[in-house]
Amino acid sequence: MAIDKAALKEEIIRERGYWARFHDVLLDNAPEFLAAYVAFQAAPTRSKILEPKLCEFIYIAVDISVNHMYDRGAKRHMGFALKAGATQEELLQVILLTTVVAAHQPIDSGLQILQEELGATAGKTLSSEQLAEKTSYMDATGHWPDAGDFLVTHSPEFADAYKAYGHAVWALGPLGRKDKELIALAVCSSPTTLHEPGIRRHVKGALAAGATPEEISTVL
Repeated sequence: MAIDKAALKEEIIRERGYWARFHDVLLDNAPEFLAAYVAFQAAPTRSKILEPKLCEFIYIAVDISVNHMYDRGAKRHMGFALKAGATQEELLQVILLTTVVAAHQPIDSGLQILQEELGATAGKTLSSEQLAEKTSYMDATGHWPDAGDFLVTHSPEFADAYKAYGHAVWALGPLGRKDKELIALAVCSSPTTLHEPGIRRHVKGALAAGATPEEISTVL
């Protein structure tokens, strides 16, 4: 059955709240694909598993991640988030959380590889003071990078800055822990990132914070 192009355009505008230029190309040349694309893209929000405001936070986080930097999309979803009841403080925390998660990723991955390549020569035992600081950080953030001990023992001054950066967004701000974990999961699992250690870390963190498998699946 032929696609009703006018009806499809109305559905997309109603569903997504906007009409993009690339939609015109698909509507004219591949309307069946456009209909399938919209159904695939909109399915998570249609499910109503996540509240609309949180859906917009996730879109914003993926759009502004350093691996993506899609300013037009970020601006659009910030507007939608405000309409969904988000506050300025919440939007700011989404931005700051995304910044920190993206910045920690290359450090976490690189040091993990370096530690593996060094093998037995990489080992250094944390001092009692360092162990206490590690525990404090984990209590505040719920996380510790796989190469965290290596970072602390080999680059202690930078480790202090790393921990302060994480503490500033995970322990503070208006968003609850579950929402933070889901937003961080979106950043790590976005197609331009696919940071598997971060995906695993934040799936665990989201479950620990009370997220359901359905909520986590919706983010993905």
